[in-house]
Amino acid sequence: MPTKYVVVLGSLLSGLGKGVVTSSILRILDFYNYKALPVKFDGYLNFDCGTMNPFQHGEVFVLDDKSEVDMDFGIYERFLNKDLTGDLSITGGKLLGAIISKERQGGYLGQTVQIIPHLTNEIISRIEKLSDEKKPDVLIIEVGGTVGDIENSYFIEAMRQLALKHEVVFINLTYLPTLDVVGEQKTKPAQIGVRLILQDGIRTNFIICRSQTALLESTKEKLALFANLSKERIIDDKDQQTLYNLPLHFMDVGFDRLLLKDLGLQLRQPNKKKIAEWKENVKRTISPKHEVNIAVVGKYTHLHDSYASVKEALIHAGAKTDTRANVTWIESTDYDDGKGDYNIFKKMHGVVVTGGFGSRGTEGMINIIKHARTNNIPYLGLCLGMQLMVVEYARNMAGLAGANSSELDPKTKHKLIVLLDSQKRITAKGGTMRLGAQECLLPDKDSVAYKAYGKSPISERHRHRYEFNNNYRKILTDKGLKITGLTTDRKLVEFVEWSSGFGIGTQSHPELKSRFESPAPLFVSLIEAAKSRNV
Repeated sequence: MPTKYVVVLGSLLSGLGKGVVTSSILRILDFYNYKALPVKFDGYLNFDCGTMNPFQHGEVFVLDDKSEVDMDFGIYERFLNKDLTGDLSITGGKLLGAIISKERQGGYLGQTVQIIPHLTNEIISRIEKLSDEKKPDVLIIEVGGTVGDIENSYFIEAMRQLALKHEVVFINLTYLPTLDVVGEQKTKPAQIGVRLILQDGIRTNFIICRSQTALLESTKEKLALFANLSKERIIDDKDQQTLYNLPLHFMDVGFDRLLLKDLGLQLRQPNKKKIAEWKENVKRTISPKHEVNIAVVGKYTHLHDSYASVKEALIHAGAKTDTRANVTWIESTDYDDGKGDYNIFKKMHGVVVTGGFGSRGTEGMINIIKHARTNNIPYLGLCLGMQLMVVEYARNMAGLAGANSSELDPKTKHKLIVLLDSQKRITAKGGTMRLGAQECLLPDKDSVAYKAYGKSPISERHRHRYEFNNNYRKILTDKGLKITGLTTDRKLVEFVEWSSGFGIGTQSHPELKSRFESPAPLFVSLIEAAKSRNV
């Protein structure tokens, strides 16, 4: 069976949740036992988002194959419960780089290289190659940005041309505001979005409407009239109690059946076991038996998308343990001088210190880590959170005054965290880090790490440059710090733990592999430890 295509476009404004809609469609098709894969186009001219500021773009999501991709890939994986690959990420930088490279190598001799047909042909050939190699039943293509953006206009044109060769279902995600003054859902902005898409030569099969409240029948009728669609093709996307309920909601309103019909796929019976398990997780997320308060400490907390995977990993672990994790965001810079509001932590059942780069806010993180250790608050350190856990222990338990990471203080006498010699020789940005899936040994079966995973070796994703300085292994372990995880060659430290209480740090980013159906083991262990703490 040839691959069918779904193209998800956004109109009016960004941030409506195209990634969640795309992921929900992926999940629905999986419920029906169809193989579906996502492709994401991002118009920026960066090759990937590895060097982009999290304040501007949100978190950088890392795949097993070392690809640094848009955070929407995190949503795809969390819904699909499958590992994806970097070739599913197409950026403006990759496309234009390929075109220029091909032109310089004589690939277009005698031709004037243009957006149409050369760039659009490059896009279509990549899409078709993915279909040929991965052989999905359905390829769902999410177009980043909004219709009308210059930076994605050539990609939308390529999608129009794709529909001339293949079966393509177009979906427009739009926004229906409700103005307090008039108290009704306004369709005019959505109508303008429909016209913009029609001007690009595309007629959408569905309009999915984001709104705070349920879509009114009168609203559906009005928008359907102006969009030349039947009313049932105007799909309600009202706010959900949890985003993981959206696939079930779409099925409740009949979107699944219409979509399968448009794709020419058999309306077979969905997998009842998969749906029942998903519903049970949703139920435990919305109405859990327990609650804990978790402080998430970071350097970019003013934009919560910077830590999207951490937030979702806590939700996944909560569903597993029937617990709601109430997150309190802590900006580490507020604690740099040691004068932050530590009364907040009296109400916390656990603390997570996240990753990041640069020295800003790191002294605040160290102060909070010390507070967690001395007050026996369950603690999980991720990447930088693990490195600073080592620094705090060196300063306050091993007597190494001024100890630090050489990244944060190159002049410190005690460089607990250092750049490897092999990394110093690399100059190209994006190539300087230890990235992607890395295996790790957990030799101590009594450790928090081994008890969490229940096996050794394990594999987690990484995104960092600096490593634990092995010259300090014996000094710190003699003072009670436990090294409980090592790379398979035993040369690099991957996990450290406090000798008492629940305190663990990992050089990896376990949040990147957490899924709704298979939560990250360390986050599950943190929630379990948090549940046993009285506040």
